[in-house]
Amino acid sequence: MTDQSHGRLPVDPDLPAPDSVGAFIRRSRRLRPRRWDIVLVVGAGGALGAAARWWLNELWPTAPGSFPWSTFVENVSGSLVLGALMVFLLEVWRPLRYARPFLGVGVLGGFTTFSTYTSDTGALLRDGHQPMALVYLFATVALALLGCWSGIIVARVATGLSGSRRRTS
Repeated sequence: MTDQSHGRLPVDPDLPAPDSVGAFIRRSRRLRPRRWDIVLVVGAGGALGAAARWWLNELWPTAPGSFPWSTFVENVSGSLVLGALMVFLLEVWRPLRYARPFLGVGVLGGFTTFSTYTSDTGALLRDGHQPMALVYLFATVALALLGCWSGIIVARVATGLSGSRRRTS
């Protein structure tokens, strides 16, 4: 029998494997107790990520009608780091309660800005820069996905993982 996990994406170990899509939806609709500690950790990470994004935008402002390089770099680099981070958090390091909410959701969620990406695209379209808007629209998504995938591959190669889930004790 061959290893079926080769090439799979990291899987959240906190979620039970659903028997079907319907079972997953039913399970996700159940009421869960509020976890205020997680909310605070996400908020703290989000504040740091947003501050880093603000700093980059201050260093590299986008003039009206020009390609929004700072937002483009934020989204692509954040996706690359997120891919690598998830390998380490889900496959390499011991489980840490606050690591994924703080780093993945908070810091990288605050640093990446797909809402600004859509606003930038809309502004380029409204200002008559349709070719640039289309390049920005599709290049951001394509390179962010490629960045995430590359982060996963690089992290697995760097740690000696071959695609199967391993975790150190």
